[in-house]
Amino acid sequence: MARLDSKIEAYLGRKVDFNPIDGEINLQDDGSGAYIATWNAPEAQPTQTQLDSVDSEANLAEELATIRASRKAEYPSIEECVHAILDDDLDALQAKRAEVKARYPKP
Repeated sequence: MARLDSKIEAYLGRKVDFNPIDGEINLQDDGSGAYIATWNAPEAQPTQTQLDSVDSEANLAEELATIRASRKAEYPSIEECVHAILDDDLDALQAKRAEVKARYPKP
């Protein structure tokens, strides 16, 4: 099951400012699960049924975000890319990127 913030973004179809001080939506968790504490977004607040209807979409978004972060952490740095270009070693660079992509495939 997807996190509440992911479900809200999937339902609204956009990134949301969840800043607890001055964000448009404030989420809280008192130990029994996250809930919407305040809703200041221009769109109407969705019902639980509406949020549950986008659970699979939100799960996919979470999974892709994890894959992107994992890939980014292991991809060659900008400096390594520049050196590979200048040293005419693009094949090794592409091989390293392909290994990372194989380790973290997209669904």
